[in-house]
Amino acid sequence: MDIRTVSTTPFSDQKPGTSGLRKSVTVFQKPHYLENFVQSIFDSLEGCQGQTLVLGGDGRYYNRQAIQTILKMAAANGIGRILVGRGGILSTPAASCIIRKYKAFGGIILSASHNPGGPDGDFGIKYNITNGGPAPEKVTEAIYARSKVIDSYKIADVADINLDKLSVSRIGEMGVEVIDPVEPYARLMESLFDFDRIRELIKGDSFSLCMDSLHAVTGPYAKNILEQRLGAPGGTVQNGEPLEDFGGGHPDPNLVYAHDLVEVMFADNAPDFGAASDGDGDRNMILGNKFFVTPSDSLAVLTANAHLVPGYKDGLSGVARSMPTSAAVDRVAAKLGIDCYETPTGWKFFGNLLDADKATLCGEESFGTGSNHVREKDGLWAVLFWLNILAVKGESVEDIVRNHWQTYGRNFYSRHDYEEVAKEPATELMERLRSSVGEMKGKKFGAYEVDYADDFSYTDPIDGSVSSKQGIRIGFTDGSRIVFRLSGTGTKGATLRVYLESYEPDASKHSVETQAALKPLIDLAEEIAQIRKFTEREEPTVIT
Repeated sequence: MDIRTVSTTPFSDQKPGTSGLRKSVTVFQKPHYLENFVQSIFDSLEGCQGQTLVLGGDGRYYNRQAIQTILKMAAANGIGRILVGRGGILSTPAASCIIRKYKAFGGIILSASHNPGGPDGDFGIKYNITNGGPAPEKVTEAIYARSKVIDSYKIADVADINLDKLSVSRIGEMGVEVIDPVEPYARLMESLFDFDRIRELIKGDSFSLCMDSLHAVTGPYAKNILEQRLGAPGGTVQNGEPLEDFGGGHPDPNLVYAHDLVEVMFADNAPDFGAASDGDGDRNMILGNKFFVTPSDSLAVLTANAHLVPGYKDGLSGVARSMPTSAAVDRVAAKLGIDCYETPTGWKFFGNLLDADKATLCGEESFGTGSNHVREKDGLWAVLFWLNILAVKGESVEDIVRNHWQTYGRNFYSRHDYEEVAKEPATELMERLRSSVGEMKGKKFGAYEVDYADDFSYTDPIDGSVSSKQGIRIGFTDGSRIVFRLSGTGTKGATLRVYLESYEPDASKHSVETQAALKPLIDLAEEIAQIRKFTEREEPTVIT
């Protein structure tokens, strides 16, 4: 095996965000760009020589080419073995599953999650550690530090590997195994859920479902589990073939971008249950017949009903949610007598809690839910969890949620996204808020009085690490709140996210339309932050 050492110069923009490095495809196609970052990963991982790594992605454009490059660089850098998904495919939760199953040193996942794909779309790469979860900040900071001074990378001059056939081969001293990307994950799901009970539900005449994979990575997984193992009719999984450009769509499972599913679920004679997942399979949207379940409510419902599911029947050690996620699950945790942790946005913050058995279920308002079975959020897992609950309770999705509200009260909740706004004014908006929160306590805005206002900072209860500037929180004495933060998942401009939450214990008021219920808070958010002025937008791009 011939190994080339290629001279290079650093790029200044390779700082990983909350979910790795995400840029447009054209940026990753620049000479040396991908190679620089991959070499920075290898240079930053102490003791990776001779170890096993997992490799795969969501099938978006440039996935296959990147995998071939990474395989050749891994061989040149002394990696012992690579497990790569057939066709270059691995959903993010499946990659976490495989890292854990094979006790791999870590894994490289190629995905830009819910961002659009294709030649003019986005691409991404992130490193996951031995527990199967996203690399913590100390690892990503080391990778970034290396990327700023890198002057060469190593790559083997060898032929490409056939990714479409299950096989065992070698590149020099490194073993390469092309593995079934679905089977290990499907077996894990069988160990957690009552597949017999779900199978009875699905085969009954009184229940129907629809799963929209948005032409993304979940298609093969959903077809295997829902249609083949659980007996759902062929065609239950729509848009089930992964395409490099996601069929020209936006693989984000929300009411705007999963429009095919929304049309089905809000039509006459709609199915009883609908779900969608995103580009890399870690997010989910749950729908009933003409009924949308917010991700915050979904987490709360799963927590309240976990005892009905075999994998969680012995109880939960605790739950965790990201700071912007509604406090609905907090009320469930209080009733169950378990701890509820509030973390920054980013799944990596749940990892320590899960590893230490401080939490069993966790979730984010951005359509991500998961548990201690892997160290990533998991879209199809959430779908199966809901199906298991439906099979046991024999109620509709809407009835389950409304009965939950009867018990715990309703947290009216919504997120307003202002996508691809100019970065400088968006940053100025946040800095203005940051400078004013210290003087807000006790201030009155009409009927609202500020109970607390801060820039959220998190001290990890396991390792003591501190993450600051995680979002502006403004809480009011009636329990409602507004949160402002800039998202780190986009690749163009900035995305301002505004989170609005109001608690209503009175069941007679639970049927009010969400945006109407939140209208006073929406107006107050504009008054406090001057969103229209700084974003130059009259309304959000997406409301969820």
